[in-house]
Amino acid sequence: MSGPIVLTFNPGSSTIKLALFAIGTHGPRPLARGVVDLRHLPLTLRVEEETSAFDVVLKATVSDDLHALIDEILAWIENHFSVNELCAIGHRVVHGGDRFDGPALVSDDVLAAIEALVPLAPLHQPQSIRLIRAVSHLRPGLRQVASFDTAFHRSQSDLVRRFALPRELFDQGIKHYGFHGLSYKFIASRIQELAPNTAAGRVIVAHLGSGASLCGLAAGASRDTSMSFSTLDGIPMATRCGALDPGVIIHLLKQRGLRVEDIEDMLYHRSGLLGISGISADSRDLISSKDPEAREALDLFTFRIARETAAIIVALGGLDGIVFTAGIGEHQPEIRAAICKHLGWLGLVIDAAANARNATRIEAADSKVVVMVVPTDEELVIAQEALSII
Repeated sequence: MSGPIVLTFNPGSSTIKLALFAIGTHGPRPLARGVVDLRHLPLTLRVEEETSAFDVVLKATVSDDLHALIDEILAWIENHFSVNELCAIGHRVVHGGDRFDGPALVSDDVLAAIEALVPLAPLHQPQSIRLIRAVSHLRPGLRQVASFDTAFHRSQSDLVRRFALPRELFDQGIKHYGFHGLSYKFIASRIQELAPNTAAGRVIVAHLGSGASLCGLAAGASRDTSMSFSTLDGIPMATRCGALDPGVIIHLLKQRGLRVEDIEDMLYHRSGLLGISGISADSRDLISSKDPEAREALDLFTFRIARETAAIIVALGGLDGIVFTAGIGEHQPEIRAAICKHLGWLGLVIDAAANARNATRIEAADSKVVVMVVPTDEELVIAQEALSII
């Protein structure tokens, strides 16, 4: 394949998503996407191209440095696509702190700054660092660009970003950061194309996946978001708790004698939909279940999303539209319907048939609020940001 190619890495706590883009006069054009689940052996690269999907069984195992895995993936890509001009690799990095307000070309200094933020994103940040170091070792001349999930939210005011804690802590970095910024950046751009009048107003985007959050947009800029200092805050998620009274943590430490490590594991891995239901972290399993605990988990999930939506409306001063995105938001009509029912007091009414078929516009004709379902594309944003740097 002739012409420049950009590869993107989008790591989760236990998966690595990747995408390959051809660079033309109109920007990045997707060629293929893939994902590797690091929890299952043998490691398998699931590849999706325009007209086909297939699995590539990998010989590598998971090592601390990921060298063997990334070397095998790069070799397979270069062979399968006959790539002769891989011009850059873009990385999703969850936390950019106050240092990064946009993408950055990876250098020793930039990588050191990313490493310094590991305590603020202990599940995701180390994965990005491992990938960057692996590529640097295997392809030392290849340019790498970091795209930060927190950067999109730098447009928020200090009033929104402050906790009611001693002032010096804010200056030391204890503040609202917000996450899923690459997804929100894509959605802000996409709704400008699909519904420009709505995009110019006040919109809340619900990024509902395994990790979940909300973001309030005013004319496409972030004004408030449900996640704050960490990816634990806001609405309940698959296995994460969402907003929690800090007194609960103090109680578990002092009265129950739990270790910090055990509490951390519970809040990140054993709470949310899984913790409430005791059945599954997957909302699809809960929707199909007849157990009352499953229904309670879904009811709490949708109620808390609606309640957080109402809170963000305060920051926006009103609401013109709601956009659902990510795995749950894009594909689960039952969840969307339940959330919108809670928000009926806004004059929000959905069209049941449009909602059932996951249409782009799902509000009823008499709804006072636009309701949309828009697939997100974090990898495209990573590719675009990599090109903007190189």
